[in-house]
Amino acid sequence: MRRKIPSTLALSAFEAAARHQSFTKAADELAVTQSAVCRQIASLEDFLGLKLFRRDRRGVALTEAGVAYSRKVASRLDDVERDTVELMGKGGKGGTLEVAVVPTFATKWLLPRMSMFMAAHPDITVNLSTRTRPFLFGDTDFDAALYAGPATWPGTASCFLMRESLIAVCSPDLIAPRQRLKASDWSRYRLLQQSTRPYAWRDWFASRGMRVEGDMSGPRFELFSMQTEAAIQGIGIALIPRLLIEDELRRGILISVAQHDYLSDRSYYLIYPEQKSDSAPLVAFREWIEEQARSYREPLGLG
Repeated sequence: MRRKIPSTLALSAFEAAARHQSFTKAADELAVTQSAVCRQIASLEDFLGLKLFRRDRRGVALTEAGVAYSRKVASRLDDVERDTVELMGKGGKGGTLEVAVVPTFATKWLLPRMSMFMAAHPDITVNLSTRTRPFLFGDTDFDAALYAGPATWPGTASCFLMRESLIAVCSPDLIAPRQRLKASDWSRYRLLQQSTRPYAWRDWFASRGMRVEGDMSGPRFELFSMQTEAAIQGIGIALIPRLLIEDELRRGILISVAQHDYLSDRSYYLIYPEQKSDSAPLVAFREWIEEQARSYREPLGLG
C-alpha cells in the first residue's frame, strides 16, 4: 500500500516558510522563486486537506495546525539530514550507537576510556545523551543505556559492569587530612545529600554500626558532579561513589574522611533491547566495556 507521505520538496518548502514566517525568505534560503515555494505549500495543503498558513495583505502566518505540523516536520527533517550526513561520512561502513548515560558516570569513568574504543573501532560512532531514570526503548532512538540501579527493564537484556562503592569525602580545608571523626563529631558538619537517594547517609552510617542525628538533613543535589564540586568548595561532607572521584582524590582536592568503603545496593549495567542483541556495533561496545569494567573492578574487589 502506498505510504501517505508528502513530497520532500513540499516539506522542505513548508519547514523553511514556517521557520521564517515568510515565503520570500524561504525562497531565498532554498534558492528558488517565491512562486515555487507557494506552489509547493499549496500542493502540501491539498495533500493534507487543510490550511497550514493564513494569507492576507500583510503576509502569511501559521494556522494552529500549521504550528503543530511544522514542529514535527522540522524534527523529522533534522533526523533525515543527520542520518544522511552520517552515511555520507562513513561511506556506508561501520555504524552508530545512541547510548543513554547517567551523566557523572559518563563524564568521570566512561569518557576517559572512550579513546581506546575509538582507536579499536574507528568505524563506530558512539553518541551519548543523559538520562537519569529508566525509560522504554521503544519510545526513543537509543540502542543501549548505562544505568546505576536495577536492570529489570521490560524487553531488555543487560550485562553487569560493577558494584558501587560509596566513600565519605570533603575538602582538606574543612577537615584536616588523616583526622578521623568519632561518632559524636559527624553532627557538627553539613552532610551533602543526593536528591535521588534520601537514605544514602543513613545506610552508610548503619553499615558502620552508627546512628547520627540529622543524617537526612543538608543541601540536596541531583547530580554527583554537583555534590563533588560542593564538597571541593568546602560546603560539607559528600558521600560519593569512589569511581567518580578518583581524579579528585589523586589530586588531593578531596580527601577520605573515614577508612570505610560501603558497597551500596546499586550496580552499574549496560542495558539494551533484546532485539538488538546481535547488532554488530552494540556487540563491539558491549565486549569492550565489559573488559574495561572487569579490569577496573578486580583490583578494587567490586565484582
